[in-house]
Amino acid sequence: MLTFRFGRAGRFIPLITAAAFILIAALNESDVSGYTLAFFLSIIIGSIVSSDRKAFGKAALGGLCNPMFGTVSIAIILASIAGKLVSGSGMIDALAAILLHLDVSSGLFVSLSFLLCCVISMSTGTSVGTYIIAIPVFFPIGLELGADPLVMIGAIASGGLFGDNLAPISDTTIASATTQHAEMSDVVRTRCRYSIPVALLCFIAFILLGSKGSVQHEAVAMVNNPLSLAMLLVPASVIFLCLRKVDLIASLSIGIAIGSIAGPILGIFSFSDLISYPGGFSVSGLYIDAINGSSSTVFMLIGAFMFLGILDEAEIIKEIGRGLSFLARGRRSAELSIMLAIGIGGALTGVCTVSMVALGPVVHSIGEKMGIRNERCANLMDCGGLSLTAVAPWTVHAVLPASLAMIAVPSAVIAPMDVVLHNLYPLFMMPLMLFTIAFGGKENMKNS
Repeated sequence: MLTFRFGRAGRFIPLITAAAFILIAALNESDVSGYTLAFFLSIIIGSIVSSDRKAFGKAALGGLCNPMFGTVSIAIILASIAGKLVSGSGMIDALAAILLHLDVSSGLFVSLSFLLCCVISMSTGTSVGTYIIAIPVFFPIGLELGADPLVMIGAIASGGLFGDNLAPISDTTIASATTQHAEMSDVVRTRCRYSIPVALLCFIAFILLGSKGSVQHEAVAMVNNPLSLAMLLVPASVIFLCLRKVDLIASLSIGIAIGSIAGPILGIFSFSDLISYPGGFSVSGLYIDAINGSSSTVFMLIGAFMFLGILDEAEIIKEIGRGLSFLARGRRSAELSIMLAIGIGGALTGVCTVSMVALGPVVHSIGEKMGIRNERCANLMDCGGLSLTAVAPWTVHAVLPASLAMIAVPSAVIAPMDVVLHNLYPLFMMPLMLFTIAFGGKENMKNS
């Protein structure tokens, strides 16, 4: 365990530092760079107050060994390249023109995007993968049709979380069910009571809220380039491969390869548009522009995962577990403490699954002591805990959609806090879970 000056309280200094600067970044509507600054400042200050700087450094670097860091970082870079292939071809404008001619309203498109993202996330079991697949295509088309940018990104984020919350192949569903020794069929069946009504509310809300922007009528002029629609092969192949359980990195790479071959063959763009070496120690083209455009998000992830490594070695999550056991005095307080502990742990680590695995045994012992059904404990962990994690503006559920949206449409101004405020799925789920905690009855107890 990492040790710090000022005793046990010193362990919380990196966390307090990060939280303070993240709050400043959120209040000032900072982009990803503000969150990057917060994480690196917490590392710098933490190293100063650490009693063992060598161990502190190992803990920070250990955070970068988390497999999710490599997967998400590479996926963001590849998704940026795939998005540039699509947007640079004129396909977005051509498809938007067709939808305009078909009289598809922006509100309807926002809601349909939400439903499609629900299907993708249910099929793949990953919200992160859904963001990476859907945002480069759906977000710019929605803006062309006149959708409110913030509501549009909220719809995609909400659809991604739906499958993350409900899909039997989702890591959070698996973690919540297995740590509570619950049958997967019982978990998914009972979870539908919460997820389906919330999804229906989101669908209606996105129809009503999605048409607050202005239509980009110049998109209609692009319909005279029907060949650009061939670049639909890029997202279509990525989605198809993901549904076939092909690795996300491999799926994105294959999609990029297909687009890079089809584009020059069809005359949509030339090879020099993709990669060019003009001399003077420089490289240009679509590929390098996409890589450079995603660098700020990758830098943020470096800081975030180093920060998470420090929190893990400082055993902050274990402190939460001890507090959880102390607060659980009755059924309501036990259920509320389970939801809060998983949510706070997920927000601190940035990954709700980590919190579920770390605190799962404590949650199970509390459930056994209070007589709460295993599937109910699993649902409190996933529905409540995941929702609380998603509304933390420094987690992937806020930072990644904001970053991908601005890569897809550079003129868009989307801060992570904007995603939090328009991600309706967790915002609707949390009150529902609190209602069931307050007024739930014998149906959640083992002796019923």
